[in-house]
Amino acid sequence: MPSRSTAELQRLDSAHYLHPFTDYKQLAAKGARVVTGAEGVWLTDSNGNRILDGMAGLWCVALGYGRKELADAAYRQMLELPYYNSFFQCAHPPAIELAQRLTEVTPPQFNHVFFTGSGSEANDTMVRLVRRYWQLRGEPARNVIVGRWNGYHGSTVAGASLGGMKAMHEQGGLPIPGIVHVNQPYWFECGGDLTPAEFGLRAARELADRIEEIGPRRVAAFIGEPVQGAGGVIIPPETYWPEIQRICDHYGILLVSDEVICGFGRTGRWFGCEHFGTRPDLMPIAKAMSSGYLPIGGLMVADRVAEVLIDKGGEFAHGFTWSGHPAACAVSVACLDIMRREKVVERVRDELAGYFAAKWRSLAEHPLVGETRSLGLLGALELVPARPSRRFFANRGDVGTACRDLCVANGVISRAVRDTMIVAPPLVITPAEIDELVRRIGLALDQTASLVARERWV
Repeated sequence: MPSRSTAELQRLDSAHYLHPFTDYKQLAAKGARVVTGAEGVWLTDSNGNRILDGMAGLWCVALGYGRKELADAAYRQMLELPYYNSFFQCAHPPAIELAQRLTEVTPPQFNHVFFTGSGSEANDTMVRLVRRYWQLRGEPARNVIVGRWNGYHGSTVAGASLGGMKAMHEQGGLPIPGIVHVNQPYWFECGGDLTPAEFGLRAARELADRIEEIGPRRVAAFIGEPVQGAGGVIIPPETYWPEIQRICDHYGILLVSDEVICGFGRTGRWFGCEHFGTRPDLMPIAKAMSSGYLPIGGLMVADRVAEVLIDKGGEFAHGFTWSGHPAACAVSVACLDIMRREKVVERVRDELAGYFAAKWRSLAEHPLVGETRSLGLLGALELVPARPSRRFFANRGDVGTACRDLCVANGVISRAVRDTMIVAPPLVITPAEIDELVRRIGLALDQTASLVARERWV
């Protein structure tokens, strides 16, 4: 790449590049942060600043930056077979190898995968495949899929419809027909006077009420993230998922566990469903599947679903140019091999999760923090005007955005979801780097508190 100044890069960016999830007028006035390099858990920007990446890129860089083994896997495959498709009854070794590898690390009911280029595409595929499944079963009226308000399943038309982000639904006439929602298991905001355990049961039982309202013979599936990621790292009460599983079993509907964020070790288990004890029929996967080094995703399909698709026959009229891209598959194979060889998931479970939880809880003493929560290497802080209340700031989101910007100024990436601060660092982070992450966020919280007092944000 040609060497350019930060100002020149920002000018060209503003002139030509439409970013995802961005206010273009605001960005044009401010200028983008230009990231130029990375190593381990650290980013370097065009001004030479070193920033701890508390979000693993976009939840995905599980193995950290600078993994030569992953780059080499892509290079070798590019020389041997840079591309071929999986249409027309064709296959190639990287896709076959990856499919087999995935059956070794996923729960035992999964022996088939449909490859995609992203998690959004995986969820689009899920919608098509679920409806095809029920069609082949002779129940085409079973086409309604239930999601959750404030869930996130991608930004394509189907993915955004499955999710319950109302701001997304306001753009483009979403959701599409056949997708409905129930409330999320967000105790801090919605729990009222109930204990978390009581609230978890109540939230789960809304699914049964919705099924009865729609008609049990019309509902095809329920989809949920084990932990809502983009919604604010919402960790459901322990009573929630067992009750969801019971309801799905009772009504005979498919359970979809969206593992795009939670999968591949983020929770301290290979998949979030394993932590919560559910038995999903379908699992959308992506992100850490290649540690973010190349775009790839997939839909894991349980035997009871795959057997119907295979035994009944007929073309499944769905797919993507990049389904099973050879280079992306080769990188994903290398990624899974590293994770198993270095026991990355076990290290998160046995060493890092507890250490991170203790350090993260120390931020609960801050006067702005109403709650801390964590699972594996996922963490969230609820920013409130007064502890111990669960009351939010009047202009919800202003304080979180300010805190996010102050985090960056202090050399750490954290994300703001309204006034919830969230982190999901690379799974290879060290205890010393966890200390530094928490220290820098603590500094940002102190500066945010001063700003709140000065601006009188209550």
